[in-house]
Amino acid sequence: MPLMAAALVAGGCQKSTTTGTSAGGSDAKIPVTTFGKLPSGGEAKLFTLTNKNGMRAKVSDLGATLVSLEVPDKAGKLADVTHGFESPEGYLSKENPYFGASVGRFGNRIKDGKFTLDGKEYKLATNNEPGDIPCHLHGGNVGFNKVMWTGAADDASNSVTFTYVSKDGEEGYPGTLTAKITYTLTDSNELKWVATATTDAPTVLNLVHHSYWNLSGDPKTSINDHILTLEADHYLPTNAGLIPTGEKAPVAGTPMDFTKPTAIGDRVAQEFEALKLGGGYDHAWVLKPAPGVRLAAKLKDPKSGRVLEILTDKPAIQFYGGNFLDGTVTGKGGVKYAHRTACCLETENFPDAPNQPSFPSAVLRPGETYTHTMIHKFSAE
Repeated sequence: MPLMAAALVAGGCQKSTTTGTSAGGSDAKIPVTTFGKLPSGGEAKLFTLTNKNGMRAKVSDLGATLVSLEVPDKAGKLADVTHGFESPEGYLSKENPYFGASVGRFGNRIKDGKFTLDGKEYKLATNNEPGDIPCHLHGGNVGFNKVMWTGAADDASNSVTFTYVSKDGEEGYPGTLTAKITYTLTDSNELKWVATATTDAPTVLNLVHHSYWNLSGDPKTSINDHILTLEADHYLPTNAGLIPTGEKAPVAGTPMDFTKPTAIGDRVAQEFEALKLGGGYDHAWVLKPAPGVRLAAKLKDPKSGRVLEILTDKPAIQFYGGNFLDGTVTGKGGVKYAHRTACCLETENFPDAPNQPSFPSAVLRPGETYTHTMIHKFSAE
């Protein structure tokens, strides 16, 4: 889901601090290094998680962002499989389509930038306009991806936890929200992203992880040959503004059917209403109901043999095929990210859930704890 209009963050970010067992000594298991300067005069940090297999994840306190992830192929060769930038400047720019970000308060779209909670209407920024229809996207002009989080590394669990306190009224949302994002890299080649949050007043919430994947390790290649499987028999049709209509449509007999392994590019050009509205794949699929964390998607690059399995406890997954990447964004290594050179697989609550009574509730109240677990499990075949 691309950013079509956003404000450059120019201040108001809370000061970042770094704590934990790895913040000091040179023999630390989790190195903490400077990522780059911020407009505020401070600096962003990078935390590097490594496992026994050589996998390496770099995460930043700017946006609780996954900056890079090096994964072995079937020959054991490591390569970064994510799109992103080499400095904070890129992540703060209006051109950043949420590379690797932890987005919020509400990931995905909210119709007209409005919702009603307990009889009161709240107005949010309309910072996205697919089909020339304005809506609210990924938390607004300065969402969670553009603020500084407080990072704390834990050597014992090979994890980093980022904390951010979003004040009442920030980007129009009610309630002071305390959010935590924990990245953990295991020796089973799993990168776990776990979000929790509490609030002091009723609010709506949908924290989402938004990495762009190209499992080939070559960011200049198309992901249309990647093989995708989704554990979903239904998807959410949208209107021209990419807002769900409220219907759950079966995927059977349509190009939205990924119940069996299918190359992403096989049917993306078919004459099908959903694909025309989204410029390709940019929709939420309804995951098969099951308790707890379960498999949501499997993505494979046939050439490198890299496989990504995504597991979650959320009811939907947004599959976005990189339709709006157009070569204008320059990323890591000076690469200009071209059309469909990466895809996103974002586990989540349903888009526009605050305005759709039939959708799973997105309301968080005082005394409750929001949780969202997303596991990225890598292997090679």
